[in-house]
Amino acid sequence: MGMFDFLTAKKQTANLAKDRLRIIVAHERAGRGGPEYLPMLQRELLEVIRKYVNVDAESVKVDLIGDGDNKVLDISVALPERT
Repeated sequence: MGMFDFLTAKKQTANLAKDRLRIIVAHERAGRGGPEYLPMLQRELLEVIRKYVNVDAESVKVDLIGDGDNKVLDISVALPERT
């Protein structure tokens, strides 16, 4: 272990905490004003997508959009670039 390795360890911990906070905020925003099943639907879609593609929780967005008398389920998945 190098003399300054403790600095990178703190940076990694801070980035992990920041990522977790983003996930929590995204879930809170998705749950406001919408049906109760939307957060559960988003989690289940994420699980299914992860069977085929490695994506993070922020990559899947599920929203209910009002279009006059109709509601439209908008599902957006940001896929990673192929390498």
